Amino acid sequence: MRSINHPGIPCTEPLTAVKSTLFSTEITLQAGTSLLQSTMDAIDAIGAKSAVMRLEGGAFMSFYYVMPALSDHPEHSVYFSQKYNVAGRVALETACVTYGERDGKPWLHCHAVWIEPDGARRCGHLLPESITICEPIQAFASILQQATYCVAPDAETNFSLFKPVENALVSQLAQPILNESTNGQLAYALRIAPNQDVCLTLESFCAQHGIDYATVLGGVGSTVGAVFDDNTIVEPYVTEMLIRQGSIRPDEYGQPRAALDISMVDYLGGISEGRLKRGENPVLVTFELVLLPVQVSLPHLV
Repeated sequence: MRSINHPGIPCTEPLTAVKSTLFSTEITLQAGTSLLQSTMDAIDAIGAKSAVMRLEGGAFMSFYYVMPALSDHPEHSVYFSQKYNVAGRVALETACVTYGERDGKPWLHCHAVWIEPDGARRCGHLLPESITICEPIQAFASILQQATYCVAPDAETNFSLFKPVENALVSQLAQPILNESTNGQLAYALRIAPNQDVCLTLESFCAQHGIDYATVLGGVGSTVGAVFDDNTIVEPYVTEMLIRQGSIRPDEYGQPRAALDISMVDYLGGISEGRLKRGENPVLVTFELVLLPVQVSLPHLV
């Protein structure tokens, strides 16, 4: 399996996990403000501090983003590209968001797929303060009540990264939650460290906690290149990705198995999509996601 050597002290905690009650709801990110401000307004109205979200539809103007890049200085093994600006209407296809706090103020981490005015389909890391929503965006939000993603310095990568921490105070949800089927369910806010295989880490966590079935919510991260389950290989090793759909299900031996369908961009600008192959996709810098155990009703045998 490929790996990455970061300049700092290797992490001794391959997986950070914080238990939380999770509430699901659909919200609308309104036009006329930045992605960050519109998300702040919507989450504040619920009375929450942290969430993971999937965004679909809508559009942006004044659109800015970066891509993963090679590093030209010793403080980091990998870095970000120059800032790109796209003129005109940019249509959002899908995005994953981690929403929490940086320096005590709201912040978010967003990887997205979008269509530019010339029809080009691209993927990358959005700059939430710099882009303006011009058409409302539908957001499927998973609200964390006892956990908050907070940006903190990371000694291994020398970046400041989102990591889940326990809330000192439980959020008071002010808005009725629309999706009654997942109200108040137990979930885990996770952060996976560099060089840990994404699928195997989730499977090991589920095995340790007796979780047979789970849904993966959110999913913003990076891997050292990629290998898909059809054996397609992404050779450029600096990437960023989002999880389009993810689940945990038992295999024929009753062991938890992860299925993660992703979209990713590499540092050469190539877009790749598919299902990650187990044991072949180590984290590059970080991976943020929420794991929601689910109850499955099995048919009764007569």
